[in-house]
Amino acid sequence: MSPYLLLQLLPGVGRNTAWQLLEHFQTPEAILNADPQALTINDKAKQALGNYQAAGAASPLHRQAQAVMEKLERFGATLVAYGSEHYPPLLAQTVRPPLVLFVRGDVSPLTLPQLAIVGSRHPSAGGARNARYFAQSLALSGFVVTSGLAIGIDGAAHQAVVDQRKPTIAVMATGVDSVYPKRHERLAEEILEHGGALVSEFLPTTPPRAGHFPERNRIISGLSCATIVVEAAIKSGSLITARLANEQNRLVFALPGSIQNPQSKGPHELIRQGAILAESPEDIAEHLEDVLSPIKAFAHEARSSEGLAPNEQTIYDAMGFDTVSLELLTDMTCLDSSELASGLMMLELKGLIRYSRWGFERV
Repeated sequence: MSPYLLLQLLPGVGRNTAWQLLEHFQTPEAILNADPQALTINDKAKQALGNYQAAGAASPLHRQAQAVMEKLERFGATLVAYGSEHYPPLLAQTVRPPLVLFVRGDVSPLTLPQLAIVGSRHPSAGGARNARYFAQSLALSGFVVTSGLAIGIDGAAHQAVVDQRKPTIAVMATGVDSVYPKRHERLAEEILEHGGALVSEFLPTTPPRAGHFPERNRIISGLSCATIVVEAAIKSGSLITARLANEQNRLVFALPGSIQNPQSKGPHELIRQGAILAESPEDIAEHLEDVLSPIKAFAHEARSSEGLAPNEQTIYDAMGFDTVSLELLTDMTCLDSSELASGLMMLELKGLIRYSRWGFERV
């Protein structure tokens, strides 16, 4: 059982208290083995910890953690604990990051370079078009696009990426077993089908609450090497995400818009405060060249190497020398959707295949 999950489940012990304990004891195991009366936690938490130390797997705390793991298993989700190989490295660098993440889908995009695209829930037609264009272009450049699955700019960015059969990460303000808003249930399924992930720090079955959205925004910016604000009013969650990105020492880009558009006031204010004006995806890629360099070096090295992972070799062999559709590749390889999407992405990064409007083909 993950000691980080047990620590998170102690009643009344929030993230800040947990990290205060970790800063003193260094490891969650040390906290779980410490004298409860010596810890600066509430009486209920002391009692829960004492019961765990006395009864182990039979204790209410352990049974609660086991119930969480069983819920995750039922809908195909994974627990990613702080310090594990799949925990996002940039998020780990933020102040007091989540102890655990709950992930539906492929965990591998979590450790790839990510860009956050956020903005208004009520964008103009031009704003939604810009979100789709930037998301598509940046995904094809090798970045994973991360957003919040909200209606408006978030949804447009996610949709543009899955339309290109690329992975995108949706950070949720609910448990990963329920999609909010409901209208994005199909989009969430497409994200999973194309090698992306639904991510949350909230326990399964957690409903949406107003206070969850700023916490979600903190994770969106924390996962990403930069945040791009497309359209937003002066008082909006997107500007909160931009502020959090600044606090996390991440770059903030803002797309300019018409002075007549109230949704342009947020990006214009960000530019006045020092955000980087972005008129094209190339503007962003140029600023982040040092982030993409390792990807390009990896792709060059991988292309000159004959060694492929088993799933990659299966896909590459199945393609032959003709253009082949995703549906046909699914039938030919017998791989599930996440394995196929991940393998195709790696083959593209390695420069061995490319995607056209007719399907995938060898380079």
